[in-house]
Amino acid sequence: MSIFTGAGVAIVTPFNEDLSVNYDELAKMLDDQIAKGTDAIIICGTTGESSTLTVEEHSEVIRFTCKHVNKRVPVVAGTGSNCTQTAIELSKDAETDGADALLIVTPYYNKATQQGLIDHYTMIAESVSLPIIMYNVPSRTGCNILPATAVKLAKTVPNIVAIKEATGNISQIMDLAAMADGCIDIYSGNDDQIVPLLSIGGKGVISVLSNVAPSQTHDICAKFFAGDIEGSRKLQLEAMNLIHALFSEVNPIPVKEAMNLLGWNAGPCRRPLSPMDASNKEKLIAAMKEYGIL
Repeated sequence: MSIFTGAGVAIVTPFNEDLSVNYDELAKMLDDQIAKGTDAIIICGTTGESSTLTVEEHSEVIRFTCKHVNKRVPVVAGTGSNCTQTAIELSKDAETDGADALLIVTPYYNKATQQGLIDHYTMIAESVSLPIIMYNVPSRTGCNILPATAVKLAKTVPNIVAIKEATGNISQIMDLAAMADGCIDIYSGNDDQIVPLLSIGGKGVISVLSNVAPSQTHDICAKFFAGDIEGSRKLQLEAMNLIHALFSEVNPIPVKEAMNLLGWNAGPCRRPLSPMDASNKEKLIAAMKEYGIL
C-alpha cells in the first residue's frame, strides 16, 4: 500500500522575526492544509528549510507536527543528511515521535557513488521500520539516483518503497518507471510535472504549490485518479505561471513570500537565503492575482 496518493504538501517552516520556529502559526497551517484536502504533510523537507534547522529544532518540529496532525493524514518526516549516522539518528527520533514515513534526500556535497547511495539508504532503512521515500534532487545535491540503483534498493530493502523524483528529467523518470514495473512508488518532486508523472503511474506529488493552493493541487491529482484526465490537465496548465513564479528564485524564498502575501505569518527565510528580489516579487504578485488566490 502506498504511503499516500495525491498531493502532499512540502510545508514551509514558519519563523518568528527573531528566526525562532513559530509553532502557533505552524499549527494553523497544518489545520488549513488538512481542511483543504491535502493528502499528506511533508515536514522538514527542502521547503521547510531543514538544512538550517538545528538537530534539536529538526526533531522538535517533526514531533510537534506528528502530535498536532494526530493521524488525520500521513506525516512524512524529512530526515536526510549528508552524514549517514546523522540521518539514522534523525530517522529513529522521527519514528519514536510518530511519523508515518520518512523522506530521505541523497547525501549532498559528498557526491556519493551509486554503491555509496545503496549503502547509505540501506543502513538508514535497516535502522527503522518506517517506509522510506528516497528524494532525488541532483540540482541541489550533486548526486543522482540512477534508475537501476533505485530499483535495486526497492527490490532488496523492504521498507524502501518510493522515490520523490525532482530531477526534472522526464526521460530518466520514464526509464525508472519501465525498469521498476511497479516495484517502487513514484512521486513528482516538480509541480510543473504532476500530470506527466501521473500518466506513467505516479502516485502523486510532493508539492510546493500546495502551500498556497492546497485544494487546487489536490484536485489535479484527484481528477486524474477519477478518470477526468482533461480536467486534471486543465488545472495543471492553469497553474503553470504561478508555479514558474514560485521557482523564480531558489525555493523556499518565493513560496514564503507568497504565504506572507496571503496573510500567513511565514516569516523570513534563514540565511544564507535572502529576501526576494523586488522585480521577482512583482511577478509573483501578478501570477497570484492571475491565478485568483490574491
